[in-house]
Amino acid sequence: MIEADTVKLLRECDAGVKMGVASIDETLEYVHSPDLKRCLTRCKEEHQVLNGEIRKLLHQYHDEGKNPNPIAKGMSWMKTNVKLGMDASDQTVAELMTDGCNMGVKSLNQYLNEYQAADEVSKDIAKRLIHLEERLAIDVRGYL
Repeated sequence: MIEADTVKLLRECDAGVKMGVASIDETLEYVHSPDLKRCLTRCKEEHQVLNGEIRKLLHQYHDEGKNPNPIAKGMSWMKTNVKLGMDASDQTVAELMTDGCNMGVKSLNQYLNEYQAADEVSKDIAKRLIHLEERLAIDVRGYL
């Protein structure tokens, strides 16, 4: 059970990191503030470092990982492009990032509860990813 929950939790973290990086990539070109751009770029880089750890662990379990749900990714892309098409401001970017971070934190906490038998290393990765998402939501508040 430990190995199965560990792999499942890592797969969800993998999908979450990919979704976060894609969301940041989709919004970066619309950012006007150099400080907000640095904040988002730093967060993206931290997500990518964490994803390297996730991918390494998944490889040890002979698992390919998981891509974000195509429907969720499509809906996110649509929401992002509609909102930024109407108002390409830093405030809109901050709103989108806050919404995405809140959804990520909620989902990751649900997965931590669901996969309680996962090993401590995987749980730590999930908690670090949650912390990244929470910190980004705080960091962009000044642009709301």
